[in-house]
Amino acid sequence: MTESRSNRLSRNISLLTVLAVLCCTATLSFFTFRHVLNAETHARYVGIVNVVSEELAKTIRGMEMNAMNVFDEVGKHMDSPEAVIGALKSKTSLNPDVRGYFAAFEPDYYPKEGRWFEPYVHQRDTTGFEVSMVGSARHDYFKSGWYVRAKSTNSSFWSDPYYYQDDTGLKGHYCTYVKPIFDVSGRLACVCGADITLEWLVGELQRIDNRKKNDALLNSYRMFRELDFYTVIFNSDGTCIAHPDSKFGALKDANILSDMAQRQSGTAKMEVNGIPSIIYYKPLESIDWSVAVIVAEHDTHKPLMLLVLALSLMVVLGLAITWYVLSKK
Repeated sequence: MTESRSNRLSRNISLLTVLAVLCCTATLSFFTFRHVLNAETHARYVGIVNVVSEELAKTIRGMEMNAMNVFDEVGKHMDSPEAVIGALKSKTSLNPDVRGYFAAFEPDYYPKEGRWFEPYVHQRDTTGFEVSMVGSARHDYFKSGWYVRAKSTNSSFWSDPYYYQDDTGLKGHYCTYVKPIFDVSGRLACVCGADITLEWLVGELQRIDNRKKNDALLNSYRMFRELDFYTVIFNSDGTCIAHPDSKFGALKDANILSDMAQRQSGTAKMEVNGIPSIIYYKPLESIDWSVAVIVAEHDTHKPLMLLVLALSLMVVLGLAITWYVLSKK
């Protein structure tokens, strides 16, 4: 009897020892893998937000350069209203992503044109460009934020997004690259602009995202993850101005808002449309916006959940084998 109890005690001690070793091994493996996975996830999505930011900034710089060519052409042809319109029309094919180019002149700059003279050469459809005269009492552009800012700063910039609607069928959400133009006497003649639509901006983000999602190198080592993400753009005040399904509201996290206001990069966890997510953000060059890549947090945790299952099976299997070996002695 004493020997039997001693054997059982020895076996139990052996089982507890094996359990302790297995649990320590599993715990160490879990925390090591979690650290490596978090580092890999962070590097992956920081890299993606950097690439998206660089590609979008490159596209926008191209728009700015083309717009400057149009604006310079206007500055050289201000002898008459007809010359201005001709200058705008001569450069409209420079960038097909631009919705249109305009020149909004100071009140009565051309007396025969009256108080408002704003020719707008724009894309109506796929057949080409046409000219609309959009300045009017209804569209009193002198009160527009982009016009007031251009006069006060005498510099070029991208405007805040705004909604435009008139009788020409050009309604929509726009953002405009603006530059004041001065005549030979140094007097402000007009404010020129090149428009993009927020719909175009959303489409451009989706095109960039799709290229990254289909990149074989970027999508290696999936480890059962979907590796799905999408990109949004925030204004400096935290308002989302471009989102794939237009459901993202304004940011409320004070730390993120502070980072964006100071044009800092960062990472944060937050709920997006009710889904716990991780957001990686970075300021966009030349515009007072921030690009953000958003990924569902549960997707990043899938390898950890599978590891927990594998480690649990390892512990159970290890104990079962140990018990079987000891029971045969």
